[in-house]
Amino acid sequence: MLAFLGSLGTPEILVILLIVLLLFGAKKIPEIMRGLGKGIREFKQASQEAVDEISSLTEESSEDNTTENDDEPLAG
Repeated sequence: MLAFLGSLGTPEILVILLIVLLLFGAKKIPEIMRGLGKGIREFKQASQEAVDEISSLTEESSEDNTTENDDEPLAG
């Protein structure tokens, strides 16, 4: 998950966090994290809805194919 942080050690991460704290301030960081959490939650929900829609379309398509094949007489 955090493979891109492989070359960063603890001191480097602490310096980055300190810079972020200085830039945004202690009051702004929880708001930023809250917004980030909402965005991630909405993305997960939208992706799940897309997966559900695709699977329902796939199921409808396979049901249509089986009913079409049921009407045809078997060769033999």
